Amino acid sequence: MNLTVNGEKAVLEAAEMTVTELLKEQDVKMPEMVSVELNGQILKRTEFDDTEVNDGDEVEFLYFMGGGRGSN
Repeated sequence: MNLTVNGEKAVLEAAEMTVTELLKEQDVKMPEMVSVELNGQILKRTEFDDTEVNDGDEVEFLYFMGGGRGSN
């Protein structure tokens, strides 16, 4: 299966894979802290186990960070 993951081409041996399996396959650190965008649509975490990625899909792993400007 050919995907684009975070802007990079990725070739996977599996013919079928869920988003949860893709997170494991791509060795994503702290997957509980990652949001996933599949073909331009942000998925709900509850959809990861049931959503299949398909040949040609574009996937982005989004890491949201807290923080901001401190007072001077």
